[in-house]
Amino acid sequence: MKTEFIDVSDTQKNLVVEIPSTIVDAEIDKVARDYSRAARVPGFRPGKVPPKVVRQRFRDQILHDVAHGLIPRAVDEALRERGVEPVDTPDIRDVVVEEGQPLKFTATFETVPPIEPGDYGSITLHQKSTTVSDAAVDEALTNLRERAARYEPPAEARGIQPGDSVVMDLIRTAIPKSVIEEPLVVIAGEPTPPRPPAEPQTDKHSDVTVEIGATANPPGFDQELIGLHEGREKTFDVRYPDDYSIQELAGTTVNYAVTIKAIRTRIVPELDDEFAKDLGEFESLSALRARVRADLEHEAKHEAERDARGDMLRQLDSAAAPRGIEPLPGWFARRRRECPAAKTVLERLPADPALWESLAGWAEVVVVCGLYVHDIDRAADLAPDTLARLAERRLSLRLEIRGVASE
Repeated sequence: MKTEFIDVSDTQKNLVVEIPSTIVDAEIDKVARDYSRAARVPGFRPGKVPPKVVRQRFRDQILHDVAHGLIPRAVDEALRERGVEPVDTPDIRDVVVEEGQPLKFTATFETVPPIEPGDYGSITLHQKSTTVSDAAVDEALTNLRERAARYEPPAEARGIQPGDSVVMDLIRTAIPKSVIEEPLVVIAGEPTPPRPPAEPQTDKHSDVTVEIGATANPPGFDQELIGLHEGREKTFDVRYPDDYSIQELAGTTVNYAVTIKAIRTRIVPELDDEFAKDLGEFESLSALRARVRADLEHEAKHEAERDARGDMLRQLDSAAAPRGIEPLPGWFARRRRECPAAKTVLERLPADPALWESLAGWAEVVVVCGLYVHDIDRAADLAPDTLARLAERRLSLRLEIRGVASE
């Protein structure tokens, strides 16, 4: 097989390939035999069509299959021999395939631009300690106990207390704000009547479970329930502050009518051997404690490794000089059409043509395809010029690391 590499630029390459006719004819024979076994031709039994008839009748399909079988293998072989790594699948053009003739074609592709590693000898890394303290183990065991807590009826009849879980029927009536709003229509020379007040809105809920003390409860709601026994009913108003976080409720008053149906108290299991056995595979509290410590040490080790990698990348980023990456317009054009991440970003970003004008070459590829800016949600919130600077910096850093690794 004859190959010729042509350097169009530092990043764009052409590969001209000629596959000998002997290999082409052998592939044509193979494909023709496959067609002969499956072909349905009037006047011939299945599998009995003469090869000459098959080649004449299915000529274009056979040559198409031959090209699709030989070209990818030839490109892969040529790239491996040269040690060339394309950034995307090569484009194939100028294909010439005929029986008895060499198969000729040209593959066009782009590569990562050449780089020179900077001075990385001054980089220092410090590994964080992965020792797990007894206090951390105790905290993890406490969290396990809290997650294993259960709710049971109190040992003796009593009223509601903080921390209880209460089952109730609830009727909630939202009382509209008592303000005079602007009229819908103003007629010159006539008094402007106010809009009629809105009607109260009521909704009912049965067997609602409320945890006394939960942060999601309305302000003052829990205090109205403290001390109530099962079977008791109570009606009360709750006024939401003007600066309440939910704007629709801010400054409003809501009337609640509740009927207490059940009270459950929260029981946290004791930290003992029985608790360890209830969790599953542990014979004693000591075995559970050892497992918790091992898991925490494993997490601490991986966290230390992530921090060390992050520290190395930050030092490389600080030392690396901007390199002015040469654009790869062909790759970007394809990626912008095909890359799922590109579609995600385009859907989330404002329709701003200036965005794509401000992202040049490699920077566009990096941002749109999510190759180096992995957090699409965060990227979608950045300004176009910030995206361009960040992407080019990330790419320079990535190439810096590749250069270091190659040395």
